Formats: sequence, C-alpha cells, structure tokens
Amino acid sequence: MPRSPIEVPFPPSESYSEIIDVRSESEFAQDCIPGAINLPVLHDRERAEVGTTYHQRSPFEARKQGAAVVARNVAAHLEAHFACRDRDYTPLIYCWRGGQRSSSLAQVLAQIGWRTLVLQGGYKAYRAYVRQQLAARLPQFRYRILCGLTGTGKTQLLHQLQSRGVQVLDLEGLAHHRGSLLGQVWGDRPQAQPAQKAFESQLLQAVQALDPRYPVWVESESSKVGNIHLPAPLWQAMKQASCVEIALPVAERVEWLLQQYPHWRDNPQALKHKLSSLKAQHGRQRVARWHHLVDTGQLRTLVRELLECHYDPAYRRSMERTFAGRVELSLPLPDHSAGSIARALDALVARSQPQVLEQARACHAGEDGGDSN
Repeated sequence: MPRSPIEVPFPPSESYSEIIDVRSESEFAQDCIPGAINLPVLHDRERAEVGTTYHQRSPFEARKQGAAVVARNVAAHLEAHFACRDRDYTPLIYCWRGGQRSSSLAQVLAQIGWRTLVLQGGYKAYRAYVRQQLAARLPQFRYRILCGLTGTGKTQLLHQLQSRGVQVLDLEGLAHHRGSLLGQVWGDRPQAQPAQKAFESQLLQAVQALDPRYPVWVESESSKVGNIHLPAPLWQAMKQASCVEIALPVAERVEWLLQQYPHWRDNPQALKHKLSSLKAQHGRQRVARWHHLVDTGQLRTLVRELLECHYDPAYRRSMERTFAGRVELSLPLPDHSAGSIARALDALVARSQPQVLEQARACHAGEDGGDSN
C-alpha cells in the first residue's frame, strides 16, 4: 500500500534500517552522518551541468534537465541497491537541507510501500546538532595533558593508556596527522586529513563514548593539528588542564624516531623535499647541510640536529606559551624499554584516579589564587 514519507528531526527517535545520503560524491566525502551510505540522485558532474543550464538558459530548463537525471539515477538505485529489500525495510534519507533531492527518492520508496523517513533540515540539521553537542560536551571533561619533546613516544603511551582502560582522546589519530614534518608518512598516496566537518563528526563520536566522571588524556597540541582547527571549547579546556611531561635523553629519542619512521631511509628524496620547506626558518646553508647528511646516510646526525635546532626549541616555546606553569609532574625515562614504559604507565594510570585528580586541581586552584593577590 502506498505511503507518504515521514519527516523526522535529528537525532531521530524512529527506528530505521539504514541511513541514505543522496548528496553528490564530493559532498558526501566532506562529511556525512556516521554510518550513512551514499546513493546520489545527482552526481557531481550532473549537478554542474544542471547549474550551468540554470544560469545560462533558465531555471525552468534546469528543472526539466535535473528531473530527468534524478529519475534515471533513482531507477538505477531501485534496480541495484533496493532490489533485495523486504517489505519491513525502513530507510532514513537526507540531502543538504531536506529538500528536493531527498524528497525525490523518498517519494518513490514510499509509493512502493516502504516506511520512509526523511531528515528534517537534512545534513544542515545534523551539522547544527554536532556543533551544539560539541559545545555542550567538551567543557564537561577534566583533561590531562601528556606532553614531551618530539621522540618521547607520547602517542604510543596514549594508546597503551587506552588499552589499560584509561580514557583517551587521540586528536592526531582523528585528524590523520602526526603533528610534525618528522612524523608524516610519505608515499605515492599519503593519507589525507579529513575535512574540518568530518573531523568534528568523528570527534563527537569519540566524545560520546567518554564518561565525564573520569579524566581524559590528550596529547599536547596547538590549536591546529595540521589543517584541522580544534573546537574552541576543547582548546580552552586544554589550556586550563594540568600536564604530565615525559622526558628522555636526546640519543634515545633519535633511536626511537629512526625505528618508528623507516620511510626516512626508504625515500631520501621525499625527506630532502620536506627539509627544503625549512629554508625560511633555518637558511639555505643549514638546509644544504641537512641534505648532505641525507645523501651520505648520516640520519642519526640529521635527526639529532633537527631535534636540537628545530623541534625542541619550537616545542618549548609552544609549551611556555600555552601550558606555562601547568606541568605538575615530570617523568624522566632512561629509554623506551618495556620496563621504562610500564613504570610510566603505572604513574599515569595512578594520576587518572579521581582522588588524585581532585588533589591536583586543588593545588592549581591554590596557586592561581596566590598569583591573583
């Protein structure tokens, strides 16, 4: 029996079988509702052609052209994606703002007899929900910052903390970025960073899995991770958090980096290209020396000089600017051995307990009060 589409808000209270995004491929790639599949009713090229007709001929001709294209695409989806769906199938459909594109598919599916849901306001309603939820949730957490110079293994420590049941927010992982030139993995097809909107969607998913009763560990960052901007509520909360600093000898950090990033040896030309981007900061002569170290295979010397001349000073400036006076504990490790890492993890897990956190917060409150007098 034919039905009419049912409009629902986001998040929907109605149950559904799957979420269908009918926007174009490029719109879907920028961001989508988690779990959605992409069945465009207008592909990128087709949208461009209809847009050209709209501007060069008339809106009426564009609507005729668009309707024909949409009808063909809907028919193709019916013969492929929907062919095996049973009568209890219930899709939730959305487009950019809950308009003609979602309606074009929803009307057909409803006429077939499926209970068809359409998202009111489309993707824009979902984006408003993401922004509202991030603004509300991010300040609720008590953040703990794991800091340390490049090569101290902060990211790996975070992952191991997570494996011990401690709450962790891996911002570099969500942003697909390792924070520095040294940490980027090069290749024919390097992993691109997500769009800002997609990052925020993934961040919300991660935050929704966290419990505000317990602290959340994050790695010390700037307000940007590559090209991704951290939401202001998160960045402001991080700047007020206390820090635990991991410290290792520079020789140990050099060895750690060489083990972690074999692509430096495997792709010397790419490494030299990356080093060339530092000419403005360090001058042609120094970068030429670094190129020579690459050409002659002196990677230990190269990495040590990069740490001592570039990364360590930059990191210290950033820490002084952002987290000055907030380092409550320094954990000096002799090396990256399993025993050293285990001792560091024990200390970090202990500081994740609520009573320890409250004591640290009380100390900071006392210090802040003393500074204001």
